[in-house]
Amino acid sequence: MQSSNSALVGTAGGTFLSILPNLQSEDVVKTVILATLGAIVSFTISIILKFLIRKHKK
Repeated sequence: MQSSNSALVGTAGGTFLSILPNLQSEDVVKTVILATLGAIVSFTISIILKFLIRKHKK
């Protein structure tokens, strides 16, 4: 089991390190902004749906 985890961590680390030199700062900033926006939209939709479900059950 230990060798399986080691191989997985090694593969993930190698993939990350091979992608890292190809990233530009604009790409990282754009990704962070889009991830934040997606999380905000997802959270907002969840709250709205909870409100609508509670209102519909009454």
